[in-house]
Order: sequence, then structure tokens, then C-alpha cells
Amino acid sequence: MTGDDESYVYDEATGEWLPPGAASAPAAVVVRDAAGNALADGDAVTLIKDLKVKGTSTTLKQGTVIRSIRLTDNPDEIDCRHDTIKGLVLRTEFVRKR
Repeated sequence: MTGDDESYVYDEATGEWLPPGAASAPAAVVVRDAAGNALADGDAVTLIKDLKVKGTSTTLKQGTVIRSIRLTDNPDEIDCRHDTIKGLVLRTEFVRKR
């Protein structure tokens, strides 16, 4: 054995052994709404179903528009603000891009 095995790098994202320098950088995660549209910071979204807000007696109705969303580290959640609720986090499966 020549020791060439030490020069390869294991890429956990793809599960392959790659030559040095070929390891891929983490790909940018695309956050998508319920319809598959890509979301970005500052977008406006519409709720696609009624949602009860935990910790309050408030229910956000279907069709409610949420403006100026912020993406989080989790691609399944967005951070947003509503008139009555501050610090609201919504799952992307319940919103559609406007």
C-alpha cells in the first residue's frame, strides 16, 4: 500500500471519498413554501389554513398576509411578525408566497 488513502477526504454530505480539494462546500439551502416556490428574506406570504397560535387564544385565519418574513437556520420554519403576535415562527408547509 502506498499511503494514497490518506489523501482522500470523506464527504459526509454525499457519502463519497473525494480527492483533496474536491470536497464540496455546503450548498445553500433553498427554503420553499407549500406550493414549492422559493422564499427569501423580506417576502410576503399568505396562510393556507387556519392556525391556532400556541400560548395565546389567537387564531390566524386562512388568507392572512404576513409581510417581511425572515429565513431561519431550519428550512422548514420562517420567522415573522404579525400585528397581534410578535416573535411568530411559522412552518413553511402552511404558507404560500404572494
